[in-house]
Parts: sequence; structure tokens; C-alpha cells
Amino acid sequence: MTVAVSKIRVEDKLYQNRYVVDSGRPHIKVRPHQRPSVNLYALTSVCPAKCYELNDQGQVEITADGCMECGTCRVLCEASGEIEWNYPRGGFGVLFKFG
Repeated sequence: MTVAVSKIRVEDKLYQNRYVVDSGRPHIKVRPHQRPSVNLYALTSVCPAKCYELNDQGQVEITADGCMECGTCRVLCEASGEIEWNYPRGGFGVLFKFG
């Protein structure tokens, strides 16, 4: 007996969500830094929406437009002060299609 395994990519699931972007007022900000800490650098690979990336100067930047508000970045970096995280203003942020 063979079992069919379907490969579902995270990106395919994220496509189902909708986002209301609050232009010019991101709910997450990365504080200025010379070199990212281990935890801040880890966000470039553990953020499920892939909002964090390294720029040409080796610093971590965020594009919060596709943020799922899952809290991964808060767990890793909010206590150290490396990021500033707030809930989006009412009416903005992620709109989950399936709950």
C-alpha cells in the first residue's frame, strides 16, 4: 500500500490570508543595531511569514506588511529591547480566511 503525500508550502497557505496595511505605521520596528544578536538574526529564518531579512549592511530589517501576528518575534526579541512590538490599530493587520 502506498500513501500519497501532498506537499503544502507555507506560502500557499499564507496566500489565503488578507492584510489591511497601515501605511507608514508598522506595528513592529527593529531598533537600530550594528550587528544583530543571535535571536534577532534567528528571526530571518524562524518567522513563518518571512518578514525579517538581512540588508546589505548585515542588519536585520522587517517588512511588517505580511505579518501574521503570531508572536514569534516577541518571544525571541521583545524582552531584550531589540524590537518594538504593538498590536496593529483597529481595522488593520491580518485577516485570517479560515479562522
